[in-house]
Amino acid sequence: MVVGRRPVREKRAKGVVHVVGEYLGAILSIVVIDLVLSGDNAVVIGMAARSLSPENRRRAIIFGGAGAIGLRILFTALAVFLLSVPYLQAIGGVLLLYIAYKLIRPQQTLHEVAQAGSLREAIKTIILADVVMSLDNILAVGGAAHGDIRLLLFGLALSIPIILFGAELVARLLGRLPVLVYVGCFVLIVTAVEMILGDAVIHERFMVSLPATIGIMALLSLIIIGSAVWTGRRQGTELTGGSH
Repeated sequence: MVVGRRPVREKRAKGVVHVVGEYLGAILSIVVIDLVLSGDNAVVIGMAARSLSPENRRRAIIFGGAGAIGLRILFTALAVFLLSVPYLQAIGGVLLLYIAYKLIRPQQTLHEVAQAGSLREAIKTIILADVVMSLDNILAVGGAAHGDIRLLLFGLALSIPIILFGAELVARLLGRLPVLVYVGCFVLIVTAVEMILGDAVIHERFMVSLPATIGIMALLSLIIIGSAVWTGRRQGTELTGGSH
């Protein structure tokens, strides 16, 4: 009796380890995605409120961030619904690949955000900027969470302190650890490929194997990251040549 139960227990243990591993992987992906993609949101909030007095600046960040988080929750619910429709998940994955490239491509200027002169204008600017710039974050977190409401709530909860309190910290972190941007880009590429191949219609028609999936992820990583690095070197050469 005891010998017969051992294989069953081992299978259950392996199943638990597999589930826990998937959850930890999804959580790690969400943490990296939130940390990297929420950086732009935090920078915009700081730029929009920097012309205010310290007291009004704090209020603008709190109230504007609270309104933006409420809209983010609504957008997340809509994103999960849309991503459950056939082919839309694949389209979302393709869009996420573009977002991954946009994240690491060299930019000559920062986001142009008009400085708000009053508290009300600052709050409006923060909410509008966060809604526009959070679409990529919502899409990425939604893909990494695989529709799990608990992971979605975790991603939303994690984004709150980053948005409200992490503006300067995130900007300094990305400045001191540039490799974090490439790590985030790789996480986005992996998530995008999983979204594309995980689409109900595509998965049913093609049934891509695990080695092929890993190969696709590696190839896209080389193309996207390599093209961004090449573009950066080319722009640097042009700027250096133009300065002489």
